[in-house]
Amino acid sequence: MRHPPDERRGTTVPTVYQALLTRRYLTRRIMPLLSALAVALSTAMVLTTWSVMGGFLQVLLDSGRTFVGDVKIYWPSRGFPDYEDLLARLRADEDHVAAATPVIETFGFVSYPNDRVDGMLVYGIEPESYDAVTGYFGTLHWGPEGSPAPKDSNRADLRLAPLSALANALLHIGDMSPAALARALRMTWDDVLANGKSLSRLDYETGERRPAATLGIEASGLNIRQPGWYDVLPPQRTRPDGGVETIDQFLPLNGKITLNVLPIDEKGRAVETISRILPIANEFRTGNYEFDKRMLVVPLSLLQQMLHMDEAERRVSPGESPFEIEVDPETGEERFVRPEVELEPARVTTVLVRAARGVSAQTLRDRCEAIYREFADAHLDRAPPRPQIATWEELHKDFIGAVKKEIALVLVLFSFISVTAVFLVLAIFWSIVNEKTKDIGILRSLGAGRRGILWLWLRYGLCIGVIGSIVGGALSFLIVRNINPIHEWLGSALGITIWDPRVYYFSEIPNKVEPGAAAMVLLGGIVAATVGALIPALRAARLDPVRALRFE
Repeated sequence: MRHPPDERRGTTVPTVYQALLTRRYLTRRIMPLLSALAVALSTAMVLTTWSVMGGFLQVLLDSGRTFVGDVKIYWPSRGFPDYEDLLARLRADEDHVAAATPVIETFGFVSYPNDRVDGMLVYGIEPESYDAVTGYFGTLHWGPEGSPAPKDSNRADLRLAPLSALANALLHIGDMSPAALARALRMTWDDVLANGKSLSRLDYETGERRPAATLGIEASGLNIRQPGWYDVLPPQRTRPDGGVETIDQFLPLNGKITLNVLPIDEKGRAVETISRILPIANEFRTGNYEFDKRMLVVPLSLLQQMLHMDEAERRVSPGESPFEIEVDPETGEERFVRPEVELEPARVTTVLVRAARGVSAQTLRDRCEAIYREFADAHLDRAPPRPQIATWEELHKDFIGAVKKEIALVLVLFSFISVTAVFLVLAIFWSIVNEKTKDIGILRSLGAGRRGILWLWLRYGLCIGVIGSIVGGALSFLIVRNINPIHEWLGSALGITIWDPRVYYFSEIPNKVEPGAAAMVLLGGIVAATVGALIPALRAARLDPVRALRFE
């Protein structure tokens, strides 16, 4: 019988035996599946780490916009006047600027209903324009809620019940007049949400609206974070006799705080301590623990008044003596010389700017610098010559840079650990080649070339890499997407808390897998398995068929 042409043996036949043997080795042997498991575990480990840590950095960068926007123009302490003109110039550049808002940043002390006093970063804002820059309205926590959180099987979230039910439990006719109590009982969650947006709250006794503050949800210590909602604790304080008194208060309904700030004069000297009792309009939740723990928001006009940064008259020419006398030319009567005065404009410490669509923060910063130079030229006598203008990332470049370096270091370390998968594949394939030496000799004697044998084992390693990477990617996706429930289970069942928001800033672990990162890691797993199979494949291709057939 004549053999088929060499061309047939060199093309069609090798393709058949390569597919057949690859499928047979994959389905009938345990050792190659162990190498696939090694690739899967390595891939899952690297991808999970990258997703969590990369997600942490991205959430950190995104959270900066919540209270800063894209670019910050600021002159601390004394601030700068004529800011309305600067805002008008910024808003006129619609190609680069989407929104701009004035802000006062200062430090203050807050006294809570339970007599606890804490230092806070105080923001004075104009709510509408501030929301346009930062999305402030979307952070307000207390408002109407249509459905319970997935974990809230008992409907424990206060927002699911009418606010009047809570008001009935807290408010008493002895503490309020009948008219005030009637007004308070008519409050709804929609009203609380509107209070937070307007930074005001109804004075139940007078029926008028008063300036109010919004607190970070973690600031008061009276809110207990649950998976998807917050429980509320009634404030308690110590009585003079040593006992403990429970106060019937829910902050956004009838709670108040005392805010203390310290105005500073033009030379940086403290003037006096100014205190105001403010009702609480709402509480905000950004997800950034530092913001939610240390920030208080009040109306801009109120903070301007407290810091003496509002519009006021300033003496220009007081004369030689404050008791200088002049004669009225019409009546001939003597009178004190009236000093010349001018109106000193209101000031702010900060202007926040949000970039237009498609404009990067760096480009916006450069444009803001140019606009500020024009503004300073128009107000040479009063505008600070060189305020600080920076993006949020630049303001925190040391911390963000450290996070980036830490992510890179961890990925490099895990990548080195993942190299063990290469050596494991190499060892397993080397063992298989030794075991299958006689089979290789038979294939060579039937006409399989060295390239065919080489491709057989490389194809085998490639299949191992593909299977391992797909399994590892799927495992990583399941872990990352469910990482917060897994963390909650570890805490409730085993008492293990890995992600403490006081350490990691955010209340939840980032749970988003980036497609680009996933593609790189999966491709790396495939390459690692193929590289691990390369040396055994070369050894198999170089075997002499005669010696291979005589192998025992």
